[in-house]
Amino acid sequence: MKKTIITFGLISGAISAVMMVATVPFADKIGFDKGLIIGYTSIVLSFLLVFFGIRSYRDNVGNGQITFSRAFAVGIGITLISCVCYVVTWEVIYFNFMPDFMEKYGAHMVEKAKASGGSVEAVQAQVKKYKEMYDNPLTNAAMTFIEPFPVGLVITLISAAVLRRKAGSQVAQTPLPASS
Repeated sequence: MKKTIITFGLISGAISAVMMVATVPFADKIGFDKGLIIGYTSIVLSFLLVFFGIRSYRDNVGNGQITFSRAFAVGIGITLISCVCYVVTWEVIYFNFMPDFMEKYGAHMVEKAKASGGSVEAVQAQVKKYKEMYDNPLTNAAMTFIEPFPVGLVITLISAAVLRRKAGSQVAQTPLPASS
C-alpha cells in the first residue's frame, strides 16, 4: 500500500506543484480571479491521481477487490502527500520569489471593493491581517494546506465509493444464448 500511496501521491503533488510554479508568478497579469479558477482546476486535475491510485491498488494488490475503508486509506494517503507537495511549493515560491504577493493581492481586493462600493478601509485591514498571518511560515503552511485538502477529500470519498469491490461481487461473465 505504501508504494502505491507514495508513487501516486508524488505524481499528484508534482502536477499541482508544476501548475503552481507555471501560474502563480503571472496571477497579477492574468487576473487573480482567473488565477483562482486555473489554480483550483489544476488541483482537481492533480487529484485525479487519487482515483487512479485506488484503482491501481485494487487491481494490482487487491486482486480486483477493495473495501471502502481500504480505498479511503489509499486515497487519503495520496491526498496528504499531494497536499504536502503543494504546501512546500507555495512556501518556497512565497518566501523566496514572491514576498510581495500579498501586496499585489491586497491591491486587487481594494480595487474590487471600490468597484462594488464596499469599504476600502475594511478590505485594507483584512489584507493587513492576512499579510501578518502569511508571514508566519507555520500559519502560511496551515492556510495553504486548507486550499487543496477539501478537494482531495471529496475526490477520495467519491473514488473509494465508486471503486470498492468486495469478494464475490464481480459480475460473472456468462455467454449469451445463441439465437436461432
